[in-house]
Amino acid sequence: QVQVVETGGGTVQAGESLRLSCTASGLTYSSGSMAWFRQAPGKERAGVASSYTGIAYYSRSVTGRFTVSRNNPANGVYVLNLDMNNLKPDDTAVYYCASVLIGSGSWYSTHHWRSWGQGTLVTVSS
Repeated sequence: QVQVVETGGGTVQAGESLRLSCTASGLTYSSGSMAWFRQAPGKERAGVASSYTGIAYYSRSVTGRFTVSRNNPANGVYVLNLDMNNLKPDDTAVYYCASVLIGSGSWYSTHHWRSWGQGTLVTVSS
């Protein structure tokens, strides 16, 4: 059974940095693709960044500020970090990690991922 756990959320001031980590375990056959999404109050869940088939992708709003990095998987455990720099109040959201690709689609489509974490809250104050 796949488990996905996010850590690292918190409250920061605008301009500061924060690192989120996602650990996906129980993966026996996996490309290792994982993604970060976020959902702000009253908005739909949206893709932020992904390590997708070995390539890093970013949404336009975070390009140049956020960076994803992966570990070398071992024993079915994959880690995807999200380094967030120069945070803005608009980055305030619950951040979710996604693992296990299903079907076909784009990395930023929620329907393309099967396993999700419980989310971690990031609050950026001005």
